Amino acid sequence: MNKAVAGDTPQSNNVPMGILLMIGATIVFALQDGISRHLAGTYNTYMVVMVRYWFFAAFVVFLALRAPGGIKGVARTSQLGLQIFRGVLLVAEICVAVYGFTLLGLVESQAVFICYPLLVAALSGPVLGESVGWRRWAAIGVGLIGVLIILQPGAGVFNSAALIPFASALMFAVYGLVTRYAARRDSTATSFFWTGIAGMVFMTSIGIWFWEPMSQGDWLWMALLCVSGVTGHWLLIKCYEMAEASAVQPFAYFHLIWAAILGVSIFGEVIRLNVASGAAIIIAAGLFTLWRESRKARAG
Repeated sequence: MNKAVAGDTPQSNNVPMGILLMIGATIVFALQDGISRHLAGTYNTYMVVMVRYWFFAAFVVFLALRAPGGIKGVARTSQLGLQIFRGVLLVAEICVAVYGFTLLGLVESQAVFICYPLLVAALSGPVLGESVGWRRWAAIGVGLIGVLIILQPGAGVFNSAALIPFASALMFAVYGLVTRYAARRDSTATSFFWTGIAGMVFMTSIGIWFWEPMSQGDWLWMALLCVSGVTGHWLLIKCYEMAEASAVQPFAYFHLIWAAILGVSIFGEVIRLNVASGAAIIIAAGLFTLWRESRKARAG
């Protein structure tokens, strides 16, 4: 899944290259979602996420060793508790999301999850003290109507499993806001380091108790899952170095398209009319919110 890691202020503003990198990242993250669904459908979700985080932690340590000041410099923070909370929250969100894939499939899970930018906008007031105008609240309300269209709470017997991707989106929105708060005092490199290390330690303390032997073929899928996770984060970091976030963020919605293609072609999922229409409403509301934020940024 598309877990955006914003880089430092871009040194250039090569928007076409930034867009290509963003689309590339969405392809990689969609493949990662598909592999996660396959592995978590056969093995315990905690174990799958744990092994993935071992590789992720090794990657952030490798980056830290190459940074000025080494690991000691990158790891230095005056808000350690907040950084650990961020890392634990993200890995917990990933477990929830992957579990949702096994119950609902890629299409419906991602259709609900894409509401997270609207949740970020809604929570930015109480969490960060940012002002939220009536236009943004209107867009948030429209987007949540799209979520209700997908969930269909009044259509016969409500499937409570449909709330799992919404819970995942809410957790990821809180993670994004806490990350933004942490960025007031810590660098991107520091936050990225603690995301991997805290998540790895927490996940290992749980996942090691659910270890299962894996077939040789599935170890190859696991290796591809680990590589895709690192590759996706690298593409996003380069994307935000190349272009402003407001210019490339709308293209993050391509993730849903690739996930739908995988879900239908590989896993035999069906795109229901209410899911397609609800997702379209959420995307439209999200794009409007991004447009408003970019206008406010230019005006400010």
